[in-house]
Amino acid sequence: MATSRASDTAKKHRPQMSNAGLDPTQPVEARDEFGDSRSLHVAGEYPLTIKVDERELVTLMTLGTHPEKLTLGYLRNQRLIDDIDEIACIEVDWERETVEVTTTHGEGIIDLHEKIKKRTVTTGCGQGTIFSCTLDKLYDTHLEPLPLKQSTIYALLKNISDYNQIYRAAGAVHGCALCDGPEILHFVEDVGRHNATDAIAGEMWLEGITGHDKLFYTTGRLTSEIVMKAAHMGIPVLISRSGITHMGLELAQDLGVALIARAKGRHFLVYNGEDTLIYDAIPPRSTAPTRAKATRQ
Repeated sequence: MATSRASDTAKKHRPQMSNAGLDPTQPVEARDEFGDSRSLHVAGEYPLTIKVDERELVTLMTLGTHPEKLTLGYLRNQRLIDDIDEIACIEVDWERETVEVTTTHGEGIIDLHEKIKKRTVTTGCGQGTIFSCTLDKLYDTHLEPLPLKQSTIYALLKNISDYNQIYRAAGAVHGCALCDGPEILHFVEDVGRHNATDAIAGEMWLEGITGHDKLFYTTGRLTSEIVMKAAHMGIPVLISRSGITHMGLELAQDLGVALIARAKGRHFLVYNGEDTLIYDAIPPRSTAPTRAKATRQ
């Protein structure tokens, strides 16, 4: 499921795009622990090869629900194309398992060899790749802190419970959300959290949405890759239902990204950016007496 609202800045050039999103789940039959037959749904998973002016770039494994925006966000977050005006058309062909990106100048990705001369395999679900150009431009950005109320986190976590429909139906996916305070602006599920993040980045790029005053929520762990993507998207606050990695923390400290993890219900842990948090809804501590341990006589 995806939701969005009008952009907070003037819309940029919009490439022509196909509308080739697939159904997120497929029906299957399985047998439970009692040997009984059950009709269920499983998440889709499809290869999608990105080509830019007919030159193959990378193959992504995806749920397939937002292939055009995933492509846009991938090119943007990898810093392979910095100006959406360079993109004339995005056309998905599932029979060929390709997405054809046509540029306005017809020259493909400028300085492609230099941009991809070094690759880093990441902890992305399956295996992700970060190109040298992604890292080269990373430290050009240091995000301004965004004050955040504790009550806003609680409200956001409550609102997010209305989403995750694909996960509830089939499991095997991660969900990510672009948020304005507690309001969910755009929500995407995919087989990997990096794909869901890139699809949201594509939506932001397409609609001219800025990230400086937004929050980003994910069900997945906050690794260095996700922190990098947040920085490239200009988003200063990351909130996760899961945990973080040490490299993700160090990178967030360098770039000024607030990290809030293990966030569920009325519990969360602030790993970076504690000085931006406003504690306006501190829950009462439990006063239940602890049970004394029995001792042997």
